[in-house]
Amino acid sequence: MSELRHLFPSWGFLLQILAILHFLRRRPESYWFFIIFFGGFLGASVYIFAEMLPDLGLLRDTVEGFGRRSRIQKVESDIVDNPSAANFEELGELYKDQGQYAKGREAFTNAISARSDSIYTFYSRAQCSLAMNDLAAAIPDLEHVVTANRKFDYYRAAGLLADAYARTGQLDRAEPLFTEVTQISTTPETLYNYATFLKTANRPGEAREWAQKLLAKKRTLPRYMQRRERPWFRKGKSLLKELDAK
Repeated sequence: MSELRHLFPSWGFLLQILAILHFLRRRPESYWFFIIFFGGFLGASVYIFAEMLPDLGLLRDTVEGFGRRSRIQKVESDIVDNPSAANFEELGELYKDQGQYAKGREAFTNAISARSDSIYTFYSRAQCSLAMNDLAAAIPDLEHVVTANRKFDYYRAAGLLADAYARTGQLDRAEPLFTEVTQISTTPETLYNYATFLKTANRPGEAREWAQKLLAKKRTLPRYMQRRERPWFRKGKSLLKELDAK
């Protein structure tokens, strides 16, 4: 028992390191750092139970990645004998989920060559292009999707198109689309992109208002959604600081 008491400070230090590493990666509320740093073993334990354990649910994609790789190999083999649109679409989705966006986009292009009547495939290819920051390639695909179905993916496709317009300097095309989308969609992604557009359009007062709406949105979301959307809230805080500094 005395040996365990002797090791207790070491375990506390290790827990603190573990908690701080998680904090630096996930960037929760800043007060957690002080709880971990000054709270020692107890502070680190509280943080682990409050922030780290709930985050385990977000690791599902990492766990699924092992099975996804074997499925990719299977679908690639199937395509040799059956280069159908459906097989290429599945391969594209697997690559996209795996973060291999160039390969995913190539697979979606092959699927579209085989069958061009699925706007979902155009949308998935656009998402790969956006992930690669290839806005010039993403815009035509998003335009195709939005023209076919204005409400596609709960207006996210239209919101992404508006953001792509804004980021390529086409502010006159971005504004009416953003105005339409923000009347329906209040996702953190849309709110942040619209606030950024307003900043780019030299409308800091409106940009500040929408950035504040983004941060207010956090209070209305359940905890698991707050975790998923945390990168957008972090970007919103940075944007608000930039606007307040001017």
